[in-house]
Amino acid sequence: MTIFVLILTAVAMALIAGLFYAYSCSVNPGLGKLSDEVYILAMQSINRAILNPVFFASFMGTLLLLPLSTWLLYRSGGASTVFYFLFAATIIYAVGTFGVTMVKNVPLNEALDKFNVRSASLEEIAKQRQLFQIPWNNFNNIRTIASIVSLVLVIIACINVSTGQNQNG
Repeated sequence: MTIFVLILTAVAMALIAGLFYAYSCSVNPGLGKLSDEVYILAMQSINRAILNPVFFASFMGTLLLLPLSTWLLYRSGGASTVFYFLFAATIIYAVGTFGVTMVKNVPLNEALDKFNVRSASLEEIAKQRQLFQIPWNNFNNIRTIASIVSLVLVIIACINVSTGQNQNG
């Protein structure tokens, strides 16, 4: 049971890290080349489209699976090396990925969603883009790094469990 949950955690973590990584290295640079109006319309569309069960399963699933894996490993091995890797991954994901998303990216998304491009002047559109794009991309980079660090820690935990190195620290 423990190894199965740990593998599910690794898969969910990899999906989320990959999503944020893809935004950082391709989606955001690609959208950055668009005109202000098209950029805002595209981001509004993307922000609406991502609110779906597939995204929520991996994003929220990771938030649930990380502490569950941590607890299961603690229960089976006490304060082991694997426990500490998973505990660190849980904290980093909860704060650096989930927390940043909820406290920073989501409010920016909600403000952008309320912006009516069709009734705004070119100056208002340019200002809205400026208020959104740089902070949103910076916060996305933070959650990308946090997700990748968490993923690496989960992979290290998987390797340690698979090689029987779940020793008390």
